[in-house]
Amino acid sequence: MRKYVLSIVAGCLCGMLSAQQTYTLQTCLQEGLEKNYAIRISKNEQQIAANNVTAANAGRLPSLDLAAGYSGALSENRTESAEGERGSVSGVYDQTVNAGLDLGWTLFDGFRVQTNYKRLEELRGLGEVNARIAIEDFVAGLTAEYYNYVQQKIRLKNFLYAVSLSKERLRIVEARYRIGNFSRLDLQQARVDFNADSSQYINQQELVQASLIRLNELMAGPDVNAPLQICDSLIRVNSRLEEGELLERMLQTNASLLKADRNTALAGLDLKTLQARNYPYVKLNAGYGYQLNRYGNNANRQRQTWGPDVGATLGITLFDGNRRREQRNARIQIENAELTRQQLELSLRADLADFWQAYRNNLELLKLEEENLVAATENHEIAMERYLLGDLSGIEMREAQKSLLDAEERILSAQYNTKLCEISLQQISGNILSYLE
Repeated sequence: MRKYVLSIVAGCLCGMLSAQQTYTLQTCLQEGLEKNYAIRISKNEQQIAANNVTAANAGRLPSLDLAAGYSGALSENRTESAEGERGSVSGVYDQTVNAGLDLGWTLFDGFRVQTNYKRLEELRGLGEVNARIAIEDFVAGLTAEYYNYVQQKIRLKNFLYAVSLSKERLRIVEARYRIGNFSRLDLQQARVDFNADSSQYINQQELVQASLIRLNELMAGPDVNAPLQICDSLIRVNSRLEEGELLERMLQTNASLLKADRNTALAGLDLKTLQARNYPYVKLNAGYGYQLNRYGNNANRQRQTWGPDVGATLGITLFDGNRRREQRNARIQIENAELTRQQLELSLRADLADFWQAYRNNLELLKLEEENLVAATENHEIAMERYLLGDLSGIEMREAQKSLLDAEERILSAQYNTKLCEISLQQISGNILSYLE
C-alpha cells in the first residue's frame, strides 16, 4: 500500500519539477494534434472540400473566353463561264484574322446547378466529419497509449520491488548458509528466484521503451527515443459514466452516424442531378468580335467586320437510352445508404452494450482486487517476520512474495482494462474530446 501512497505523492510533485518538461495527457494530446501527420493531412483535405464550395464550381457563373486567330490559304482558281470561256489564276493567297470575346452562360439546366451547390456543401460537411473522425481516432489511440505507458512504468516499479525483495531474501539465505542454518539447496533456490525476477525486470524495460517510442511517434516528435516525463503515476478511472446518457449522446453526436447521414444526403442529391435531365435547358451565348478577310483574287481586296452577337438556346434531351436505368440505380443507392446507416447504428448499439458490460465488470473486479492487494500486503509482511525468525521456509516465503506481486499485477490490469473500456465508451458516444479538457 505504501508504494501507491508514494506514487500519489510523486504525481503531486510532478508539476513542481522544472529541470525537465513534464507532460500530462492534455499536453500530449495538444502537441499531437498540432504535429501528427495524419491529422494535418486530414485537415488539409477538409480545407480542400471547403475551398470547393463556390458558385463557379457549381456552374452558376458564366464563362468568358478571349480568342484570336489567323489562317491563310494558298490556292489555284480555275473558272469556266456559261459561254464556255475559261480562266485560271494561280498563287491566290487568302488570309483571315479574327479576335473576340465569347460569353457562355447556362441560365437553367433542370436545377442541376442548385443541386451541384448543395452537393458541394454536403461534401464540405463530409470533410468536416472525416476530420473529426480522424481527430477522435487519434485522441482515443494516444490516450490508450498514454495509459499503457503509465501501466508499463508501474509494472516496471513492481518488478524492481520484486528484485529488491529477492535480493534481500538472497542476502538472508547467504548469511544463514555461512553459519549453517540453511542448506545449499536453499541458497541455490534463492539465487534462481533472484535471477528470475531480474530477468522479468529487464524484459519489462523493453516494453516501457516500446510504449515510449509509440507515444513519441503519435506526437510526431523528431526523436522517437526521446525521454518523456509524465505526471501521471496511477491509472485513474472514471466510475461515473451512465449508460443511458452515453446512448443518447451516441445517437446525437457519434461521428460515424453523422457521416452516414451525409452519405445518405449525397445519394439523394445524385438522384436529383440525374433527374435534372428530365427538364429543358436554356443557354445564353454572347460575344464581341473582329474579323479581317484579305482576298488574293476578288473584286474586293479585303473585308472587315466587327460588333456584338447574341444568341439563346432552348432544348431538352428527349432520349439518351440510360436515363431510366441510372435513376433506378440512384434510388437503390439511396436505399442502400439508409440501410447502411441503420446497420451502423445497430452495430454501435451492440458495441456500446459490450463495452458497458465490460466496463461494469471491470469496476467490480477493481474493487475486489483492491481488497486482495491489502490482504496480500499484510500476508507478505507476516511471512517476512516469520521468515526472519526462521519459522517459514524459503518456498513458503517465495509463495507469499508471488501472491503479493500477482495481486499488484491483477489490480494494474483491472485498472488499465477499465480505462480502455472507458475510452471506447467515450469515443462511441462522441465525447472522446473531453480528454482534452
